[in-house]
Amino acid sequence: PVDNEPGPGLAYSYTHNCLLRALFKVSFVFQLPGGLLQERDKRAKWHGIPTLLQRLYESSHPNSDLSNAYSFLKVLSSQLSMEAMSFVTEDRKTAQESTFPNTYTFDLFGGVDLLVEILMRPTLTMQKNKNNMNDDLVKECLSVLYNCCICTEGVTKSLAARDDFVLFLFTLMTNKKTFLQTATLIEDILGVKKEMIQLEGIPNLSGLVQSFDQQQLANFCRILSVTISEPDVGNDDKHTLLAKNAQQKRIASPSRAEVNQVTLLNIPGFIERLCKLATRKVSEATGANFLQELEDWYTWLDNALVLDALMQMATEEAEQSSTESSDESSLATSPLRHRLPQSMKIVHEIMYKVEVLYVLCVLLMGRQRNQVHKMLAEFRLIPGLNNLFDKLIWRKYTATNHVVHGQNENCDCSPEISFKIQFLRLLQSFSDHHENKYLLLNSQELNELSAISMKANIPEVEALVNTDRSLVCDGKKGLLTRLLTVMKREPPDSSFRFWQARAVESFLRGATSYADQMFLLKRGLLEHILFCIIDSGCTSRDVLQSYFDLLGELMKFNIDAFKRFNKYVNTPEKFQTFMTQINSSLVDSNMLVRCIVLSLDRFESQTEDVKVVEVLSECCLLSYMAKVENRLSFLFRLINIINVQTLTQENVSCLNTSLVILMLARRKAKLPFYLNALREKEYAEKYPGFLLNNFHNLLRFWQRHYLNKDKDSTCLENSSCIPFSYWKETVSVLLCSDRTSLCAIASYIDEPFMDLYRDLLED
Repeated sequence: PVDNEPGPGLAYSYTHNCLLRALFKVSFVFQLPGGLLQERDKRAKWHGIPTLLQRLYESSHPNSDLSNAYSFLKVLSSQLSMEAMSFVTEDRKTAQESTFPNTYTFDLFGGVDLLVEILMRPTLTMQKNKNNMNDDLVKECLSVLYNCCICTEGVTKSLAARDDFVLFLFTLMTNKKTFLQTATLIEDILGVKKEMIQLEGIPNLSGLVQSFDQQQLANFCRILSVTISEPDVGNDDKHTLLAKNAQQKRIASPSRAEVNQVTLLNIPGFIERLCKLATRKVSEATGANFLQELEDWYTWLDNALVLDALMQMATEEAEQSSTESSDESSLATSPLRHRLPQSMKIVHEIMYKVEVLYVLCVLLMGRQRNQVHKMLAEFRLIPGLNNLFDKLIWRKYTATNHVVHGQNENCDCSPEISFKIQFLRLLQSFSDHHENKYLLLNSQELNELSAISMKANIPEVEALVNTDRSLVCDGKKGLLTRLLTVMKREPPDSSFRFWQARAVESFLRGATSYADQMFLLKRGLLEHILFCIIDSGCTSRDVLQSYFDLLGELMKFNIDAFKRFNKYVNTPEKFQTFMTQINSSLVDSNMLVRCIVLSLDRFESQTEDVKVVEVLSECCLLSYMAKVENRLSFLFRLINIINVQTLTQENVSCLNTSLVILMLARRKAKLPFYLNALREKEYAEKYPGFLLNNFHNLLRFWQRHYLNKDKDSTCLENSSCIPFSYWKETVSVLLCSDRTSLCAIASYIDEPFMDLYRDLLED
């Protein structure tokens, strides 16, 4: 063939050259004299692997009978598979030569390169009558390569560096007989690949995906998850907003992950099939020891691909045994034939759904969010999940109250825990700042929202009016109401509470809706949150933060919520406990502080309302925040706990909360009073300039960060009901360089202590 002539789906010359280099390495090794290999084999304890590889090489030449090659490979495979199994069952120890000597020897003598060459040989010939390889040989090659990847350090990375081989592997997924082995190997390789693969480079991707059955599509989602998620930027300091902003400047837009998301959305029927997978029903397991069996299995079955292989093995063994013997007593003694399939059926489906929900969740958070939302609504994802809620998602088993290991979606959890977390993350992404959030309710609950608005003599929100009633939840309860029910039953320190609170909070986020708040208040949500914060003994900072954020959204501008708060927090001791929790970590509680400050400001302008006046005079929380010394105390600490170099997505809210306090002061012409109070605080601490210099630099960063982010600015405006133009104007006034301005920070820093224009270290 001529250079640059295209091969079957791959650039011929590139593939040809790569394979020739690998073949040269392999042939060089196998030209060693047989006697030398055998003599050295005895001393080095190579267990005959070099000799077997030499025979495999000799029997796998082009146009040769590959049946002999398969026989040699089977022998090699049996030696390597035992090491791979020990690796999987022994908590995945670090791969070392001494730990897995057979796999190391196999790779040392070119075994990995030889198998790659055998697999890709069909791409080297342009002949019409190709010598098609037996499916069993392909499966064995793939299995051995996977065993080498998990047991020998560096093999996976070397395969990942071969773009031609990675793309070639996708072509093998068209064969159902080799699908599982191919998918397992691809997943391992993509997990270490330095550069994200581009899905549009896969030959006939659309046809490939459309050829998958539902089981294959679910497993393919494990692979897709690596290709559509933005890579983790690394250690903690890289998560700072400075670093993220700098990284965004360096990375071309759109990113590879974003391009891959578009590629998937362009595949006909892709989202519809994922919705069907996510919402299809499974038979409930019976028997008291189902949960124990589930726990036994998940400790060593690490993904749905392995489950598929074992299910297939169990089925084949059961079929074979039924032809050999009809002795029921002997069949009953086999845990593989009976105990495994029954216990694994639900686990199998759960693990599929974890992968599918993850892909949907990532797509919901991408740039094509509105397009994805429209399709998820059309294909009734939310009503389908609602129908699964009691029977599968949150089944009534008290023994599953595990505490999740942190809030990392990649945590080492059981399938059921992973499923619940992924479900809650999907609800959070679905509801967050989107009008489709009302699909989480049923028709009766939507009518209830309308009635609340009518009683309060306020117009219904446009999103509620526009909700398509044919796409909402069925049954007696909507998905949001079901979630509230299980949320109240969770143990105080259960990490499910974190995700549950985040999901409910996302329903409230955006422009504040009185009807939405009252819907949740009527179901006792506020009292439940206050119990968790004050009375439950909860110590998890993550859970407490999520409850503070939820409480802020629930109470904001709602006089009824503050009245309910005062009714629950009815003793000085309870109020002190509540304030202690708030003050213990302002990073966690500052959104609630912002809510109280904003609400107080609004209520103070509604003194013609008797109800408002009554609550203002009686509510301990509003009375506390009405004292200027308390607002100043919060302002001091909010500015002091952050600086430009430590700002993250997690704590930047502290900067915005401090700005809210000062914007409201500016409205009442009290901004100079607050700035002077900051200056007096500095001198009282004998550290002139430390607060105001820091705040000045924070506001400079704020301008660079928010003036280029439409979404963030919209969120600030919606959450505060303060026009973003007033945010920008206030920041400009504070940063004014005119030292005669009483509203400029520079006016309150004495010349010797001024450090306003240092480099923000963005590059």
